[in-house]
Amino acid sequence: MAYRSVGLLSGVVGGYLSSLVFKQVWKLVAGKDDTPEATSTEYGWGEVLVAAAVQGAIFGVVRAAIDRASAETVHSATGTWPGD
Repeated sequence: MAYRSVGLLSGVVGGYLSSLVFKQVWKLVAGKDDTPEATSTEYGWGEVLVAAAVQGAIFGVVRAAIDRASAETVHSATGTWPGD
């Protein structure tokens, strides 16, 4: 039960952090301040799909890192591993 509230909060934080990381990575890689939106006419298919793939990978890594750290924190505090 304790992990559910931690998991919810970590999900929100993870989404926010991954968004910030993606914007910075996109600036470095593409040299543009704005990230491509799927419905934007100023970007082609290639840029939109590459941006989506990079964004998904970053989100997955950030979420896994935050979930793992949260689980270890709960384990340290309670002695039980979330999900067991």
